[in-house]
Parts: sequence; structure tokens; C-alpha cells
Amino acid sequence: MNLRLYLKFMPLEGLFPHLKRVNGVRQFSEIEIETLRVIDCLKRSGLEIKDIKEYIALCSLGNATLKQRKAIFEKQKEEVLQEMEKLQKVLSMLNYKCWYYDQAIEKNDEAYVQALSFNQLPPQIQQYYKHSHEDY
Repeated sequence: MNLRLYLKFMPLEGLFPHLKRVNGVRQFSEIEIETLRVIDCLKRSGLEIKDIKEYIALCSLGNATLKQRKAIFEKQKEEVLQEMEKLQKVLSMLNYKCWYYDQAIEKNDEAYVQALSFNQLPPQIQQYYKHSHEDY
């Protein structure tokens, strides 16, 4: 995370009510920098700014909100895992098509590759093909 760019574009209003300023410049402690890393993680996981602000508010309430805060991370973790699975399918298709075009280029004939049956594909390529075509 490029902290300087992040701070420039991240709407921080209300997230750090006790943030010190020296000559108008924000002064972040190590704890606040770690909080920014967590905020960045939550933002990258798809959590909206309003929900991040809610998380920060829960933090300020102390131990009584530990389970609520953990639930936020569990939910985001599940969303990230689902997105990763979608991206794995995309990667499988990309791997398959790279192999496909490598073969077509090598033979200088796309029809050669199109004529191959599934069982004629190398095992790894079969896996890519099957994985990329699941749920279609």
C-alpha cells in the first residue's frame, strides 16, 4: 500500500477523530497506520466506506463488540474466497486458451486443435478446460 497516495484519496473524515495535526499536516501513530492497513484490507475486500466507518465505530466501543467485528471479517473473507474462485475459473480458461493457441501456432492450423477430442488433451489442459467450464 502506498500510504501517501492512499491518504490523498481515502475519505478519512470521521475515521480518526483524535488525529493530531501539525501545521495542518496529519500525524499518524503506528496504531493509526495499522488501522489504515486494516481499512485498506477491508476496502480491497469490497467493504463500502460507510461499513468501514461502522467497523471503526465498533472498535471504539471496546470488547463488547469483538464478535460483531469478527463477523465483519468472516463475511469479507467469504466474499474474497468466492471472488478468488471466480478468478481461478478465469485463469483456467486463460491457461487453456494459451495452450490452444500455442498448439495452433505450432501446427499453423487452428483446425488441428479444434479437431482434438477432450481425451487427446494433456491432463493439465483437461483440468483447465473442465474447471473453466463448470457452472456453464
